[in-house]
Amino acid sequence: MMIATELAANGRYFKRMIALAGLFSFLCAAPLAVAQSTSIQLTQIGTYASGIFAEGGAEIVAHDPGTQRLFVVNAQAVTLDVLDISAPGTPNLLFTIDVTPYSAGANSVAVHKGIVAVAVQNVDKQANGKVVFFDVDGTYLNDVTVGALPDMLTFTPNGKYLLVANEGEPNDDYTVDPEGTVSIIKLSKGVGRLTQKYVKTVDFGKYNNVSNRWSDKKHDDDHRRGKHKRRHSDRRGKLDPSVRIFGPGASVAQDIEPEYITVSDDSRTAWVVLQENNAIAVIDIDDAELEDIIGLGFKDHTKAGNGFDASNRDGSINIANWPTKGMYLPDGIVSFSKRGRTYLITANEGDSRDYDGYSEEVRVKDLVLDPIAFPDAATLQLDENLGRLKTTLANGDIDGDGDFDEIYSYGGRSFTIWNEKGKPIFDSGDAIEQITAAAYPDNFNSDNEENGSFDDRSDDKGPEPEGVVVGKIRSSTYAFIGLERMGGVVVYDVSNPYNPSFVQYINNRDFSGDPEAGTAGDLGPEGLAFIPHYESPTGKPLLVVGNEVSGTTTIYEIDVVVAKNSAPVLAEDQPAGLPTSLELHQNYPNPFNPTTMIGFSLPQDAGVKIRVVDLMGRTVATLTESQYKAGEHTVQFQANNLSSGNYFYALEVDGVVRQIRKLTLLK
Repeated sequence: MMIATELAANGRYFKRMIALAGLFSFLCAAPLAVAQSTSIQLTQIGTYASGIFAEGGAEIVAHDPGTQRLFVVNAQAVTLDVLDISAPGTPNLLFTIDVTPYSAGANSVAVHKGIVAVAVQNVDKQANGKVVFFDVDGTYLNDVTVGALPDMLTFTPNGKYLLVANEGEPNDDYTVDPEGTVSIIKLSKGVGRLTQKYVKTVDFGKYNNVSNRWSDKKHDDDHRRGKHKRRHSDRRGKLDPSVRIFGPGASVAQDIEPEYITVSDDSRTAWVVLQENNAIAVIDIDDAELEDIIGLGFKDHTKAGNGFDASNRDGSINIANWPTKGMYLPDGIVSFSKRGRTYLITANEGDSRDYDGYSEEVRVKDLVLDPIAFPDAATLQLDENLGRLKTTLANGDIDGDGDFDEIYSYGGRSFTIWNEKGKPIFDSGDAIEQITAAAYPDNFNSDNEENGSFDDRSDDKGPEPEGVVVGKIRSSTYAFIGLERMGGVVVYDVSNPYNPSFVQYINNRDFSGDPEAGTAGDLGPEGLAFIPHYESPTGKPLLVVGNEVSGTTTIYEIDVVVAKNSAPVLAEDQPAGLPTSLELHQNYPNPFNPTTMIGFSLPQDAGVKIRVVDLMGRTVATLTESQYKAGEHTVQFQANNLSSGNYFYALEVDGVVRQIRKLTLLK
């Protein structure tokens, strides 16, 4: 049944500053076409709670298929929590591996064929750290020294190497700044016979004699000529201008901070995110040689579909275009192959340098803006507009006259797909904020440590896409992106890397709960792991998420859903009896005109509300709002009075949004 459009949520009115034609360009860039006959659906089936709040009780997760164990970094306890997931609906703690004899902190874990590798930092964070090896029963095997602050590690697909991103962060006074490096550990002799001679270090010293400060005249000239887009660094040592080198007194090698690594399917090439530097390094693994540093360029937030909410003081959801350049500054990166080509996906979280000895952070309202570049500066710098947005002092004054000619923002609030040469071929634009606004209009851009924090992160980096993994399910490839602040996982079908499609947003967070009491569900997704069906204890693909704020490790089961008859059904034969999990099905038909059916499954009696939301964030229809018995249910959506386009529909159970999906009306 159609109802009047709701223009407000608890008194907060949605206001928009961009035209509808500019909204959701990621959905509208390609012609509307018949939807795929199969899709996937995530359902939360199990959670293990460490009982540790806001201290990294569950960060990075790794799976061993031989034992069906998860190895979870517990930063607060400086341990690996080893979970049995042979029955993934009830994961339980088997034992812990104490890492304190080897380090002051565990940062990352990876598992390959029964070998567990842990990246551990030194008591002195600026000194060299270690990689410690265990077997799956927690028995110590060996350790080697790597660079300063090893923050992430990964095995190559062939298992011959272990790669380590040594971030090399400065101390808080910024008086000691170690070099950022990548360690390549050769495992051909086996972990037991491993010595330091099998550890090679890739550094960035070849660029030390190159000046790439943001005040350089060459950089100024490039900006004046409009040549500030993504480019490769010169192999002779000349850096692309979008690579940020700005730490006080730091050489290029010191300034670079490796964050995350992905490896090609053939185990020959590594791509390393340099987060604070807005760049990706390319490394030849066999030769342990730095091949390139790719500057990622900047995101044009004046472009339609690239809007974002910039203020936490406007009392509303205001996803709009602003005259800023978004620094991608990705955290997670993953690679996948399609038709013989490699593609990279980055989760564009954003990060800043904010130390006692040096901070680049400043709010836009505190900048002196160039009056020619920003003739409307007084209006722009109001708190309800761009004034509250955190920006950087490190770049923007392109002519060195003391005022700012450009405004930069942290993170893309998006994920981006790049080809193997670093050329961007797709960016999700403002889609993630649009999706979370539709799902949680009363809790949009909330913080991850407290509920009742509506709009709190809009002036920072929004939902903060942090981690990303990919998984192949049947003939399709899917990307799973964790949102550090809002919580939950956004799922996209990336089978066509040039035109991905939104599949699902699922969030196991309860905005009515008490985070400190452990009743708010999952908070702060950090690490994700995809488990393919052939390595899963259930025979179905799984997604595991480590949530650092709530200290919980949550397991999602992934079903393949096939459009069949008048409503979608699970591809596997359904057992007799009641559903075992809560599920919102993809509507059928889709696209539709003017009627479609939406199915949902309830494992127990519950109050259900299903609403349809447009791309302006407004509810355009409430399809049902009543009590339902456990079982399979279907509601009809008639859209006679709506125009063609893309919409979302959300399933609320007992007042909590559980799942959201997209539908297309094509008249």
